[in-house]
Amino acid sequence: MESWVILGASSSMARAFARAVSEQGHQVFLLGRDKDDLGALAEDCRLRGAPLAEVIGFDARKPAGFGAILSRVDAEEGLLNAAVFVGSMPDQAEIDAEPSMIAGVVTDSHTGPAQFLHEMAPLMEARKGGTVVGISSVAGDRGRISNYVYGAAKAAFSTYLAGLRNRLTRVGGHVVTVKPGFTDTGMTWGIEGMFLVASPEATAARILKAVEKKRNVIYAPGFWWLIMTIIRHIPEPVFKKMSI
Repeated sequence: MESWVILGASSSMARAFARAVSEQGHQVFLLGRDKDDLGALAEDCRLRGAPLAEVIGFDARKPAGFGAILSRVDAEEGLLNAAVFVGSMPDQAEIDAEPSMIAGVVTDSHTGPAQFLHEMAPLMEARKGGTVVGISSVAGDRGRISNYVYGAAKAAFSTYLAGLRNRLTRVGGHVVTVKPGFTDTGMTWGIEGMFLVASPEATAARILKAVEKKRNVIYAPGFWWLIMTIIRHIPEPVFKKMSI
């Protein structure tokens, strides 16, 4: 028996992932702020084959509640896995107008999930295994004028996941860092200039394949690796003049 603790389970990508692991016969803990909304997802997961689909209230900005969640999860037998889909991406112009928003973006996209995973890590070490899927972003590969606060938070989260991977590998665990490009989710709804938008289902399938093959870092879809490689290698004097 394996359990997946899914943080930010109400996002489109997380829903697709929860349904997919349920079809594999795994238990799911659906964590999020809207428990009523997640109740319908839990029923869907049970119908798809999850032996247990439980909704738990979660707020990345309220770490005092993490311990109770982990105590509940620790009561289950078998390997414990985590998938982190938490994050917030306000428009950069909104942040520029109200810099106090930075703290919330960093908490939602990095420090909150990182603290949860750090408290969960000893449980995984005690069971000698388990997988963490951390959703980062291509935005973290280089600071761009269009979303550099969100990008900075995700860059920090990617670095954290790399260190956690190093730690959990020593006990048979693994960490997959996922860097999605444009995906059809509530976070990206209404943003102009998006192209080649991936479906949540396609991204979830790519994540599960990466889990199976124990990949370290993936881009979703895969062509974003090439796009971001090009962007990272643009000389800084040129890059400073670009509006991307």
